[in-house]
Amino acid sequence: MSDYYDTLGVGRGATSDEIQKAYRKLAKKYHPDLNPDDKAAQKKFKEVQQAYDVLSDEKKRKMYDQFGPAFEQIQQGGGPQWSGQMPEGFDFSQMFGGGPRGGRAAGGAGPLPPDLEELLKQFTGGGGGFEFGGGGGRRRGRRQPAQPGADVQHEVEVPFRTAVTGGEVNLRLRRPGSKTETLSVKIPAGIEDGQTIRLRGQGEESPHDGLAGDLLITVRVAPHPSFRRDGLDLIVRVPVTLAEAALGAKVDVPTPQGEIALKVPPGTSSGTRLRAKGQGIRKADGRAGDLYAEILIAIPRQIEDEAAELIRKLDSHLRLDNPRAELEW
Repeated sequence: MSDYYDTLGVGRGATSDEIQKAYRKLAKKYHPDLNPDDKAAQKKFKEVQQAYDVLSDEKKRKMYDQFGPAFEQIQQGGGPQWSGQMPEGFDFSQMFGGGPRGGRAAGGAGPLPPDLEELLKQFTGGGGGFEFGGGGGRRRGRRQPAQPGADVQHEVEVPFRTAVTGGEVNLRLRRPGSKTETLSVKIPAGIEDGQTIRLRGQGEESPHDGLAGDLLITVRVAPHPSFRRDGLDLIVRVPVTLAEAALGAKVDVPTPQGEIALKVPPGTSSGTRLRAKGQGIRKADGRAGDLYAEILIAIPRQIEDEAAELIRKLDSHLRLDNPRAELEW
């Protein structure tokens, strides 16, 4: 078992503020939200959290300083134990040279020495143990956990590409006291506009030495000039020439996974959607969407007289039926 002081990187005489400062620094470094695929970092974070839970509590720290590695066993009942249900009329003072119940008037030894009383309290679990004196043991109420710090809300805009493939963004936070802090936030692949990322322990500090609050980051996704999304599917408008649409062709189309050669069948009209399976958004759990290419026949704004005449001849040779025959109100 690692020494809790070594885990936090502080000396045994460290103050509460020094312990809290060391904890915040290590928690930011090894937090699971910032290291989702790093098992070693997640294990280290648990060790840091466990060390802080003990050393930030005055009574637990005192027990740890006194018993060392045996501290956890005592807390969990692995060491000397006292039952929480004592026989009626039982007096702890009888175990240490005292007489029967009744205090000094009955020949008893009176209240236990402070050190011994504190030791017995530790064996019974601290706040959940007994109070001692001439009247025997009686239950005390358990200590209430300290109130955690407040959560902090923040909003960040990320590029469309980062939202699709994942990445990192830098976030600048203004802490109390006008202190500015920069955090590197990992953006998971496939995150949608309006979703929230929670960074535990990165919110406001607790006013009573409890756990810090969380940082809640709302993600806003910037629009893309060519792509848009529908769930895990991506939709992109792909311009093609008149010849490519009429005669068929293979055209290069970019995707999050790299460029693909998309086959345009002969006789493809504008607005036709061609599907590229599995080329959409891919999530960490293995799900993947598709890419839909919307064909757009590109026509130049200015056409020379010779080209215009060729188009007229082509139109007459194609003998296309009225394309607006089914168009009605």
